Amino acid sequence: MVGAYVALTKPRIIELLLVTTLPTMILAAGGFPSLGLVLATLVGGAAAAGSANVLNCYLDRDIDKLMNRTKRRPLVTGEVTPRNALVFGLVLGVVSLTWFALVVNVVSALLTAGAILVYVVGYTMILKRRTPQNIVWGGIAGCMPVLIGWSAVTASLSWSAVALFGVIFFWTPPHYWPLSMKFRRDYAAAGVPMLPVVAGDRRVASEVIVYAAAMVACSLVLVPLASMTWVYAVVATALGAWFIAGCVALYRRAQRPGTVKLGEMKLFHLSITYLTLLFLAVAVDPFLPF
Repeated sequence: MVGAYVALTKPRIIELLLVTTLPTMILAAGGFPSLGLVLATLVGGAAAAGSANVLNCYLDRDIDKLMNRTKRRPLVTGEVTPRNALVFGLVLGVVSLTWFALVVNVVSALLTAGAILVYVVGYTMILKRRTPQNIVWGGIAGCMPVLIGWSAVTASLSWSAVALFGVIFFWTPPHYWPLSMKFRRDYAAAGVPMLPVVAGDRRVASEVIVYAAAMVACSLVLVPLASMTWVYAVVATALGAWFIAGCVALYRRAQRPGTVKLGEMKLFHLSITYLTLLFLAVAVDPFLPF
């Protein structure tokens, strides 16, 4: 039973969100922040993300049962009742906001509230079933951990935090659309107009390239804004070129439908590796003596 509730929080998504939070805190502090602050921020962030994900599962339970990718979620299988899931999600949200306000700071608590609202109301309730751009604007929720992490250290925001926000904002479509291409039949069956459902592979792949280029630009803008070293600049450039090359390869394969495998999941997994390595570079840079 406990495992079912944990599954509702989507732990793998939480893990990815926290991967961006800690490096941001290190950059904001110019070194490693106090261990207490780090733990407090990560615990609060995990609870907040868990709350948003549980509420997402609660609201999407009708379409989750129609998709192969989600038909084994606890609300679909009956392991957790809708009422219990709703209570669990709301309690997690209240606990996370109270935790941030009392243990971290009010700015972080407000940003956390905004992240939950964007994902639950903006994305799940309003955008997801209405527009192919759902993941673009709904993805703002996934960008919020960098703002929360920065504000946890400084009790404020800066242009450096905005640049990191931009990296994740423009990274989200090249990350999620390849997955949507793989499962387009699921989304079509559920009536969710993800871009790959309503547009051809060539258009999706071309937009992926545009977003990836903007993502790389944001990663390089961080160099002057945060006084990053040449090491970060080289790493960010190399990673960006690698990611864009993957996007271009997807576009080329999309131009030959039926003759080659699209390989969309290669780009999906590449996107996760890219983000992890880029934020590892962000975390290491303040400790370099250059």
